Amino acid sequence: MTNYDLVVIGTGSGNTIVNRRFADWKVAFVERGTFGGTCLNFGCIPTKMFVHAADVAATPSVSSRYGVDEQLLGVRWPDVRDRIFGRIDPISASGSEYRHHNPDNANVTFYDGTGRFTGFKELTVDNKDGSTSVFSAERFVIATGSRPVVPPIPGLEETGYHTSNTIMRLEELPRRIAIIGSGFVAAEFAHVFAAFGVEVTIVARSKELLRPEDGEVAARFTEIAQELYDVRLNHETVRVARRDDGSIQLKMLTPTGVDELVVDELLVAVGRTPNSDLDLDTTGVEVDTEGRVVVDAYQQTAVEGIYALGDVTSPLQLKHVANHEARVVKHNLLNPDDRIESDHRFVPHAVFSSPQIASVGLTEEQAKERGIPYVAAVQRYADIAYGWAMEDTTGFAKVLADPKSGQIIGCHIIGPQAPTLIQPVVQAMSFGLDAYTMARGQYWIHPAMPELIENALLKLDLHPEG
Repeated sequence: MTNYDLVVIGTGSGNTIVNRRFADWKVAFVERGTFGGTCLNFGCIPTKMFVHAADVAATPSVSSRYGVDEQLLGVRWPDVRDRIFGRIDPISASGSEYRHHNPDNANVTFYDGTGRFTGFKELTVDNKDGSTSVFSAERFVIATGSRPVVPPIPGLEETGYHTSNTIMRLEELPRRIAIIGSGFVAAEFAHVFAAFGVEVTIVARSKELLRPEDGEVAARFTEIAQELYDVRLNHETVRVARRDDGSIQLKMLTPTGVDELVVDELLVAVGRTPNSDLDLDTTGVEVDTEGRVVVDAYQQTAVEGIYALGDVTSPLQLKHVANHEARVVKHNLLNPDDRIESDHRFVPHAVFSSPQIASVGLTEEQAKERGIPYVAAVQRYADIAYGWAMEDTTGFAKVLADPKSGQIIGCHIIGPQAPTLIQPVVQAMSFGLDAYTMARGQYWIHPAMPELIENALLKLDLHPEG
């Protein structure tokens, strides 16, 4: 049986671990899906390329408020789609080619197939060519990511549906689409398809969209979404069927009875589940009740030498988290006597919807639930000069801080360029810069959008000495 120094299962962030510093290691990669993982092929990158095209397409719908009359003449969906995947697919292919055949990877063996543990630190791979490979390793990195959850709705499999893995490669734009789900995937694709002229219906079991966000942000987003799309809250889809004309019929239960909907395409976006179905118990690796691989602060599992990172272990399911954890794992593999811990204190996230949303730290609801003292302040886009230029009447930033130390404990933004605006707050939180010093200790360009953050900080009820 072949024995490796290191086996990496998954080629998303896991692929970034092995570089020239591992040139004297005997390494194997195992990949059952598409090289490059979710972010490159099905997630972050292609979706945001679609979002930017949607932002451009949506411009005429609001241009008149500035005294500019514009028209959207049309959306060439195949051109939009092919521009995006014409860039992404070659990157995935070249990455695979590099790992398979580049002389720099002479020490690397690549297995195209599905791996499962069949013994202690022993992996069996069912290769795509029909063969089977069995090998062992001193060290493993489990970086298998996650996949879309498909709920057990009667008729769903027979009818056919899309997930975020497939919806971006449609042959043509539908006239009507239903999106089952209330999270960030639903929010982003609702914006994309609506901007391209598709009639969008969001079907949500919950009473609100984006519920994990700060309460005020979720409420504002839901209010705006109801103006943009057909949003059906408190609707549970109980049956799906394909009609004779090819359309899709949804039957939904509501607090007042039964509702029905007919569309041309169906996107299921109810969440993601870890790809931890590797028979991990065979090698002693623990998995929690949510299916996530259990790791310590060093990203190591209960088995010495077996590490895990990214969506398969993190409830955050964010590419920047996976990348951070990959850097930690790389260091710890190379420096077993001087290991470092992952830092998950201040992890931001964003929703590239319309409007955009960004968040870091505690929500106001979390601070209350945990009994953490805080003060909060809200600044509206409408009350800063650049907000006047944009005529934004709905967006705002909320900042939470410790009333005594002034340390920022949370920030939540809904509005234009929210993911960009929040970065200085992430920096301040990460390096211990208090709110008053952040606001008064530097220049803020006037009348740029970051004044939204400056003014929110200044509104906090803090009383610094001096």
